[in-house]
Amino acid sequence: MLQMEGEGEEEDIVCLDESFFIDDNYQLTTFTFGSQVIELLCLQSASTDFDLTGQLVWPGAMLLNDYLSKNAELLQGCTVLELGSGVGITGILCSRFCSKVVLTDHNEEVLKILKKNMELHASSENSKCCSGLVAEKLEWGNSEQIGHILQMYSDGFDLILGADICFQQSSICLLFDTVEKLLRNRKEGQCKFILAYVSRTKIMDSLVISEAVRCGMQINELVGTRSVVGNHKGVIFEVTLKKQDE
Repeated sequence: MLQMEGEGEEEDIVCLDESFFIDDNYQLTTFTFGSQVIELLCLQSASTDFDLTGQLVWPGAMLLNDYLSKNAELLQGCTVLELGSGVGITGILCSRFCSKVVLTDHNEEVLKILKKNMELHASSENSKCCSGLVAEKLEWGNSEQIGHILQMYSDGFDLILGADICFQQSSICLLFDTVEKLLRNRKEGQCKFILAYVSRTKIMDSLVISEAVRCGMQINELVGTRSVVGNHKGVIFEVTLKKQDE
């Protein structure tokens, strides 16, 4: 909100519309993960105004996709839900191995580019691999939207994924509350939350661990996944519900 004063006049309050901050100058960009080549639309840089960070590919997504491409057997025939999908780079990779992939984000502008990338891959030579892709709106902690997901996918998922989604301290509690509900929705077998985490502050490092524990989860670092991504330390965590006798 900007305020402008004229001499002898009352203050005029100018409210800038959200569209003022939106940059939709997307570029078709190629990414390679092992034998998998993915082309999608994304920004090369973005403002964080109006929470449009999902318009570009973040280092944690590169970390997670490298891990998944090297361990594709984890995805074979699975059902997957991704939190904070952004432009969809991880979900699109997963769709080449999985039976169903549900990509979620809470921002309408981000969902637009996510769906464009889904359409792009549906019309490509990999269209058969991407037939199980679905996009849903999901704001962490939103009981109505979480309820919709739980109802629509009542059998639950084999895997919940998240790549570089831990930015704001205020969102971490909501994130793990949401993850806990999704993990408990699994009807048969155990569901796992795979989180590609990029360390930017020590406070966030501690908060991610403590919130997982608060929600009755066990969080373990996957051996051999520590690396440097985008000048920051990255690691992949596996998060599961604690057994009742633990």
